Amino acid sequence: MSTVSLRLPKSLHKEAKEIAKEEGISVNQLIATALAEKMAALKTQAYLEHRATRGSRAKFDAAMAKVGNNHPLDPEDIAVK
Repeated sequence: MSTVSLRLPKSLHKEAKEIAKEEGISVNQLIATALAEKMAALKTQAYLEHRATRGSRAKFDAAMAKVGNNHPLDPEDIAVK
């Protein structure tokens, strides 16, 4: 595990302590989790942007043509078993 010295505005530190207390975790855990979530979001965005470069309007139109005139089901029409 690595140690990082982090400077935070007092207001942000105070809020982080309050949230960590509410969640029953340490401020360190809160910050590590927040950083992991942010990194996952950025990596997901990069992945989706990369995947988007492989797409084409022609492929999209071909897939949509297979759908035809079907419409989504209304949730009220679906029987729950």
